Amino acid sequence: MNNKTINYYNKYTKSFIQTTRSVDFTNIQNKFLSYLPSGAFILDFGCGSGRDTKYFLKRNYNVTAIDGSEEICKEASKYTGIKVKQMLFEELNDQNIYDGIWACASILHLSKNDLFLVFHKMNKALKEFILQIPQLQIKEIWTTRDVREGRGDERWLNILICKGKIS
Repeated sequence: MNNKTINYYNKYTKSFIQTTRSVDFTNIQNKFLSYLPSGAFILDFGCGSGRDTKYFLKRNYNVTAIDGSEEICKEASKYTGIKVKQMLFEELNDQNIYDGIWACASILHLSKNDLFLVFHKMNKALKEFILQIPQLQIKEIWTTRDVREGRGDERWLNILICKGKIS
């Protein structure tokens, strides 16, 4: 992710949080959680305001939250009650830790080449289950409208990707 993007989020932290924290993502969050065992380990990959991290924590999931913006991390840490780690997506080096990775409106900031690298890193960060199959499988794809005021014409691509087979 480039400095211009990080600088934007550092500069406009308060307005970004005001427009995103109260957005109701319950249906999508619950759909994501339906693929995970209770108490699963989740990486909130670009946690922004901390909205989703807090949702998962309240449901007794183990959450690691990261974001590239120092100011966003400070505010999300206060809101969620956990330390949000400042790091770029490209810096992810965890291996076999997470049961699921939540990347809501975050990795869209990456170039196609960087996205390819980051998907490989995300794949390595996911735990392997019963079958040792490293391929990512698309479980579901759908589009939604932006729910923020005045942005209803914007569309978001939602993809549920799983590593290996889930029974």
